[in-house]
Amino acid sequence: MAGKSSEDGDIVVIKKYANRRLYNTRSSSYITLDHLAKMTREGVDFKVVDAKTGADITHQILTQIIMEEEASGGEQILPVNFLRQLIAMYGNSMQSLLPHYLEASMEHFRENQLKLRKAFEESLGNNPLAAIAQRNMEMFKAAAAAFMPGAEMAAGETPGEEKPKDDLSSLKAQMAAMQKKLDELGK
Repeated sequence: MAGKSSEDGDIVVIKKYANRRLYNTRSSSYITLDHLAKMTREGVDFKVVDAKTGADITHQILTQIIMEEEASGGEQILPVNFLRQLIAMYGNSMQSLLPHYLEASMEHFRENQLKLRKAFEESLGNNPLAAIAQRNMEMFKAAAAAFMPGAEMAAGETPGEEKPKDDLSSLKAQMAAMQKKLDELGK
């Protein structure tokens, strides 16, 4: 996966210390596995190195993030049968081909996901029911702004107009705006 790299084009280096703390050398701060998971989701390229030996331990840390996600009690995405088959591949003569196959499969899945999302968005844009729903939402927001104080800018206000400073003045302005709307509806 070619993710977004950090601001100056480098891979962010994360150092893991013996006390199990992770240190982001870019931000000069300690981070958690949750931070690394978020960075991964955002497409930030990073490399985790052992602070003492300098060994690249990115693979172990990413695996640890996956295992924590799977064990967190949320929805699991790795089926038991898949995990069994994956374990069975270790030591198999096809083991060296599996990483490339899994990587290509995931990339293909991601491309299809983007195509599906784009097709869905385009179909909504051409859908007359979606246009009606959009207009209904706009009318609902306008009604909420007129009849619910504080929901949005009152109907009689203009963007540059100064708002009243005390509660009584504010209530009077809201009442005047509501009365104006009622008068318009009565005509």
